Amino acid sequence: MAILKIARMGHPVLLARAAEVEDVLAPDARRLLADMVETLKDAGGVGLAAPQVFASARLFIFYVPDSRGEAMPLTAVFNPVVTPLGGETELGWEGCLSIPGLRAAVPRYRQVRLTGLGIEGEALDLVLEGFAARVVQHEADHLDGVMYPMRMHDFRYFGFNEEVDRYPMALPEEIL
Repeated sequence: MAILKIARMGHPVLLARAAEVEDVLAPDARRLLADMVETLKDAGGVGLAAPQVFASARLFIFYVPDSRGEAMPLTAVFNPVVTPLGGETELGWEGCLSIPGLRAAVPRYRQVRLTGLGIEGEALDLVLEGFAARVVQHEADHLDGVMYPMRMHDFRYFGFNEEVDRYPMALPEEIL
């Protein structure tokens, strides 16, 4: 296992649609997954998509920490599909390992269905809401070449982490 470099905003790998993973049990897929887990642990994030480590593969990993009140263990999803459930959206703060030091208010669906293949190739079908739904939508966007600034509606809610912490602001109600 290795800690991989993380692509930063501006690199073309982050703007392309990632390729389907043909065999989730193949040695290269297993190695990529193991390296992504090590990289996420090292980076301190809650999610990581394969394009963020320069790999064109439809794979992401994520977890929800206890501090969010809705803990969820580390989950790997190959060839994910995210489907909004209902039309309710909300604004929430997001950061990204590929955009270090910044965060923004991004509209996301409150509830989604996540389908795909799990770590052993088993079918996954999860209904997620809250923070888990936000993280999954963020990571799935990476697989389609979309970064969170592309989803923003109001750039007043985009800033450096230190400034956003220093001058907290209430987010408006948001409907897509």
